[in-house]
Amino acid sequence: MDAALEAYLAAQEKKSLLRFLTCGSVDDGKSTLIGRLLYDSKLLFEDTLSALEKDSKQHGTTGGDIDFALLVDGLEAEREQGITIDVAYRFFATEKRKFIVADTPGHEQYTRNMATGASNSELAILLVDARKGMLTQTRRHAYIASLLGIRHVVLAVNKIDLVGFSQEVFDRISAEFSNFAAHLGFLSRFAIPISARFGDNVTSKSAKMPWYGGPPLLTFLESVDVESALADKPFRMPVQWVNRPNLDFRGFSGTIVGGRIKPGDTIAVAKSGRTSTVKRIVTMDGELSEASVGEAVTLTLTDEIDISRGDVLCAANARAEVSDQFAAHLLWMSEEELLPGRQYLLKLATSTVSAQVTALKHKVDVNSLEQLAAKTLRLNEIGYANFSLAQPLAFDPYAENRDMGGFILIDRFSNATVGAGMIDFGLRRATNVHWQALDIDKDARAALKHQKPAVLWFTGLSGSGKSTIANQVECALLAQGRHTYLLDGDNVRHGLNRDLGFTDADRVENIRRVAETAKLFVDAGLIVLVSFISPFRSERRMAREMVGEGEFIEVFVDTPLAVCMQRDPKGLYRKATAGEIKNFTGIDSPYEPPEEAELVLHTVGIEPSVQAAAILSYLKDRGYIA
Repeated sequence: MDAALEAYLAAQEKKSLLRFLTCGSVDDGKSTLIGRLLYDSKLLFEDTLSALEKDSKQHGTTGGDIDFALLVDGLEAEREQGITIDVAYRFFATEKRKFIVADTPGHEQYTRNMATGASNSELAILLVDARKGMLTQTRRHAYIASLLGIRHVVLAVNKIDLVGFSQEVFDRISAEFSNFAAHLGFLSRFAIPISARFGDNVTSKSAKMPWYGGPPLLTFLESVDVESALADKPFRMPVQWVNRPNLDFRGFSGTIVGGRIKPGDTIAVAKSGRTSTVKRIVTMDGELSEASVGEAVTLTLTDEIDISRGDVLCAANARAEVSDQFAAHLLWMSEEELLPGRQYLLKLATSTVSAQVTALKHKVDVNSLEQLAAKTLRLNEIGYANFSLAQPLAFDPYAENRDMGGFILIDRFSNATVGAGMIDFGLRRATNVHWQALDIDKDARAALKHQKPAVLWFTGLSGSGKSTIANQVECALLAQGRHTYLLDGDNVRHGLNRDLGFTDADRVENIRRVAETAKLFVDAGLIVLVSFISPFRSERRMAREMVGEGEFIEVFVDTPLAVCMQRDPKGLYRKATAGEIKNFTGIDSPYEPPEEAELVLHTVGIEPSVQAAAILSYLKDRGYIA
């Protein structure tokens, strides 16, 4: 290889890398700024420039000038609308530094995309249109950037040319942002007046603003110190894969997300506490004498200990916290609102577990940063909540380690990402409560009653006949000497759930409490009958998963809405259609029918006693009753 080329490549490798994002409200010039940086840095090929000039004539919004936004607005929908929808990543370099920039969308509906870009960035350029000043979305993006661990922010007051390069406008916007961001935890805040379209103060100082004494934007980006201290943090490596190609090799593969490791170091498995010593650090390019943050490696150990995907290897003298409950900030990213008590999938590092929000402590007003009482979160809202997990996970606070403290929530049915969270701390009570061993178990209680315990979960619309059939089944079981209990939706709301209303969030909590109660009855060896509308599949699935295999029998009382409205035994449909009752299932609140119920009962023209007899036959045929 040519010596000059070798020297050039070596110099490039030694350059520091800055990951930053552009954010702010819609049409504040984020894409234009990135296009200008690429253009002025002489990083565009001739064919790219020719294509840009052609596209500017067809899709541009700058008259006869080059529209630099088109360099990063690659989607056809973006070009047609003149907005950014997806996150666009671009790489460029100067003599002093390499950069990866994320151009994030400004529209409120794409806030989730902005959060994606922020999660991998070290610095944020927050653009503000000099004519409009600080907007709600500007504040939201600044707050999200702070939550996602960005500690350096540049306030770029763009389109300063449209206000006559006014220092007064710049000073007013800078002061407003400074007051807002004072409590957001940024290590550095720097304001620069720019015109992205014409290049003023972007890569070189503008003669049109002699009152500005600071550096141009690119010079600032080349010099700002954002070096991560993760290499000096305790060692962390979530296990992605147990590498066992043959009987002579067993290694644990993953990417190091904290600290450094070398052969001879003692490591611990976070959850089990088992320790061992690192024997080798293996990579595709050979063995290493030391590995650090960001490197993907395979570790072999001197001892045979139980380690699987999802475990976290830690420094033995500084283990990650392990808990099944924690408090976290949460950005909601779904059109469907957050429902505390509903089961979601929580993915943290290489682990995925079932989880639920047990308490939504507050949501945040992004304009004032005021903490507001809330029962749910809607799209793009930010809150603070307690989480409960189906099993303990290893984690660090997000402020200490993004990879070990950041998680996403996933809808269990659609697999869509619905939320992004940042762990604040583990809840101490989670480590102080343990299962107490008891001598008498469920099997012993059931054997005494000569029956197999189970939950008969009756679901259907109001007026479908659930309670009538459930009552007749219990009467028949009692006549046979069986031990039962009937939980009815109306009756439970007079006591256990008297504090709950009929919003979606309250309905979820209503079913969660009833499911927990039913679980206790099953543990007592009873056959428990639950008669609830229970409109959501997710909560019925949650109830099923609380008990053992074969202990949950879903009974769908399938009666058409028209028939239920005609019956209307309590006059509720009449009130609901008149607007006197809100959130009534079947009228202005949805009902999600079961897809795989064990029993489906059609009640039109069939007496409840016949339906009850069918259920008793089902129980007898499957050994629940002798």
